[in-house]
Amino acid sequence: FKGTIQKLITYIGTYRWQLLLVSLLAAASTVFTIVGPKILGKATTRLFEGVMAQISGTGTGIDFTYIAQILILTLSLYLVAAIFSGIQGWVMSGVSARLTYQFRKDISGKLNRLPLSYFDRTSHGEVLSRVTNDVDKVSQTLNQSLTQIVTSAITVLGVLVMMLSISWQMTL
Repeated sequence: FKGTIQKLITYIGTYRWQLLLVSLLAAASTVFTIVGPKILGKATTRLFEGVMAQISGTGTGIDFTYIAQILILTLSLYLVAAIFSGIQGWVMSGVSARLTYQFRKDISGKLNRLPLSYFDRTSHGEVLSRVTNDVDKVSQTLNQSLTQIVTSAITVLGVLVMMLSISWQMTL
């Protein structure tokens, strides 16, 4: 297992700058997604205050201009988060495709060097299964799990920070 992981890290190491970019994009996308509800809460508060002022007869009512500005800002944040997420997926898919190509190229070279006696005692299906299924699983894991780990970790930290910034007493 240790040797396999080291080989995988060596393969992935050639794409370290792309993986760093993917991590930064995932982090930025997650931060914008987390900040959105806090900003949207300002619109909800202003709406509530306007309704209460209108009911009591002490105020001018709902400030629709302010609420529209907050909604546009929130929409912009979510749009930027979606763009970052899309770019992140595009870059990670490219890395995963190039890595899969390299795996298959190296496996093909290895199969060409194997003696015929190996193919005599190993079934054709087993060889194909190792080549296709294993490489596809690694590719799928890299494409989905790596960004999911970064996104999940930042989401947990970001939500905790947002909760603390809103009310540390309620958070505790």
